[in-house]
Amino acid sequence: MLSRRHFLAASLTAAVTAHDRADAAAVLTDDGLYTEPWFLESFLELADDLAAAAGKNKRFAIIWGLRGCPYCKQTHLVNFAQPEIESFIKDRFEILQLNLIGSREVTDFDGEKLSEKAFARKYGVRAVPTFQFFPDSVAGLAAKPPREREVARAQGYIDPQPFLGLFRFVAERDYEKGRVLQLPQSDKLSRP
Repeated sequence: MLSRRHFLAASLTAAVTAHDRADAAAVLTDDGLYTEPWFLESFLELADDLAAAAGKNKRFAIIWGLRGCPYCKQTHLVNFAQPEIESFIKDRFEILQLNLIGSREVTDFDGEKLSEKAFARKYGVRAVPTFQFFPDSVAGLAAKPPREREVARAQGYIDPQPFLGLFRFVAERDYEKGRVLQLPQSDKLSRP
């Protein structure tokens, strides 16, 4: 049985030609999560991941998933499948996918090492999909309480156009301008 990391590495190798196609498909991993071939491969050292993203002039975000989650599946098979959305996000974000009940060890911005499940609990992530967005620098993050490390958060399935609007909101730093993004229905964007 392949680990998620080995499976994704093999998938990425096989998907090199698909990477350049607008219709590159989501992959169902051995742990039951849908993922994108262009998602961040990480050693789960969050400060390093954020710094690397900033070095590429990109933002760092985490998407939380769970085996069997119909809204996670829809996020991947509907939203990320749209070329405009995929292109916008790939060009401006490094996305790390974590499993809400996962056991992989994550090193938080404050140096604490914990399982994905414990990390989710620490940040109050209880629903999937949840998107956490972080600032473009690790400076001062370790000293803040977990939720105050985020610049924005959204949970639940979000239709494609508001979903793209969410990523634009963060990419353009609208939260720094005091703007609030209103998502339709029960979808909400919260700021810590």
